[in-house]
Amino acid sequence: MSNMKSKIAVVFYYTRQNRNSYNVLAGALEKDVFNVDIYFIGKDLEESLTEIILKYEKIIVAISFCTPQIYQIANLLENLKKQFKDKIFLVAGGPHPTGDPKNTLNLGFDVIVMSEGEETFSELIIKLKNNEDYQGVKGISYFSNGNYIFTGFRKPINLDEYPAFAIKHKKFNPIEITRGCTFGCKFCQATFLYHAPIRHRSIKSICEHVKIMIKEGLRDIRFITPNSFCYGSRNGKELNLEAVEDLLKSVRDIIKNKGRIFFGTFPSEVRPEHVNSETIELVKRYANNDNLIIGAQSGSPGILKECNRGHTVDDIYNAVESTIGAGLKANVDFIFGLPHETEEDVNMSLKVIGDLIKMGARIHGHTFMPLAGTPYATELPGKLNKDTFLKLDKLAFKGKLYGDWKKQEKIAKDIYRFIKERADPDWA
Repeated sequence: MSNMKSKIAVVFYYTRQNRNSYNVLAGALEKDVFNVDIYFIGKDLEESLTEIILKYEKIIVAISFCTPQIYQIANLLENLKKQFKDKIFLVAGGPHPTGDPKNTLNLGFDVIVMSEGEETFSELIIKLKNNEDYQGVKGISYFSNGNYIFTGFRKPINLDEYPAFAIKHKKFNPIEITRGCTFGCKFCQATFLYHAPIRHRSIKSICEHVKIMIKEGLRDIRFITPNSFCYGSRNGKELNLEAVEDLLKSVRDIIKNKGRIFFGTFPSEVRPEHVNSETIELVKRYANNDNLIIGAQSGSPGILKECNRGHTVDDIYNAVESTIGAGLKANVDFIFGLPHETEEDVNMSLKVIGDLIKMGARIHGHTFMPLAGTPYATELPGKLNKDTFLKLDKLAFKGKLYGDWKKQEKIAKDIYRFIKERADPDWA
């Protein structure tokens, strides 16, 4: 038996929070890169790498992460660098590295794949596989002789040209039907991550993915999009109901009554101003979800305007009324502790929350966390005063409010502390 090592392996740090991203990247490698072994490894990454290193000449460890994971990733990088030194090549990607590339490189990464990664990551792997110079690959950043280098953003990809998951490796996830957002909410990375206009996957491509899922025995069809009702919209703001119906009808024609469609609910949501009798009727006719997740975020007109939401408080009331009136449950997102929020703003939100609960809605609570690359990246972490905390806790006890808002308040503090202690404070 030969003792020769295989040439290259890609190891994805496969976590629950980021598995969709890895599935998409693995799907891109399946399409673009010939003869590369791919591993999906979770919590036993360090132990597994010890064995994998014996089999390959070159190991690329790919880590995608969001800002709330920064402490965990920093500790992981410290251990990986200490244990494996230059035996592995560390590549970062995802929302946080794209929003804060210099400080991410300072953690010990060799390269960052900026923004969307399908083309960039595949080209990077090909260069590394062939022992070619990778520093000219478009869409990456790195340090060279102490200088920060960014090779520039790529032209936006056509979603139809890449799979929404890794078919050969049978790593499936909800189908991404829309990428990007035009609203630019200051707390959200959806607009600022891709540096590109909103794009939609074609119905033909979506249907091809649905057929693959059905063939593999998967019966629940879900979608990834910043706003379900914006599918097919030219700018994400004006509805294209013909496209939405075409999408839902086409998928229903494939799965018939043997599967379920979930639209406007986990892992996506809808904007309040897009909830009306027509959009709800489409959900009722073609989908199986019994609820809509409605992104309200605040009950204060001033805060909605300040954070660039683009809808009104009346839109929130109308969306909940229409949803519940049609026999669906209304789960309404609110973010507590948003920047520049006054006591009066908080009381306005609590008033709206109380009204919505009386109407029959359930509140999904969040606490503001400063996220890399957003206009609010350097703002103070969200903090609830004692009175607000007790009121929300009471609602949670009664089953009227759910979510990780308590945990997120601590995470927000940790993010802010990390940036102050271990990185450049000017990280936006």
